[in-house]
Amino acid sequence: GSLLKNTPQGVFGISKQGWRGEPLPVADFEDVHTGSAHIRSTVDERGVQEYSVEILKIYPQERSNGRNFLIRVTDPVLLDKTGGIVQGMSGSPIIQDGKLVGAVTHVLVNSPDTGYGIFIDNMLDAAA
Repeated sequence: GSLLKNTPQGVFGISKQGWRGEPLPVADFEDVHTGSAHIRSTVDERGVQEYSVEILKIYPQERSNGRNFLIRVTDPVLLDKTGGIVQGMSGSPIIQDGKLVGAVTHVLVNSPDTGYGIFIDNMLDAAA
């Protein structure tokens, strides 16, 4: 593949092999709300798994630092295995109401079960 951009909103490029997985509808900024959501991440040999999280707070859409909403891991399996968000989980998709709302970007050092996500809208704008 080819790397086209490396920005605060993500790394963008072209894959010669294409992408595997299921396509999801993309949420508009207005669709994102506090409450239940899921992340998909690989943390062991079982491959990609879905884990429950909660969106705690939504910040203004214009934030360009990748901290657009606050999330907390609520999934007991993930909390038991990793304690929350760990290195390597950045970019894990965040899904709410069957739509892709964003991706994991940061973890709170003092509270590893809590971190930030970036809106998919902001990622797509940066990719254009």
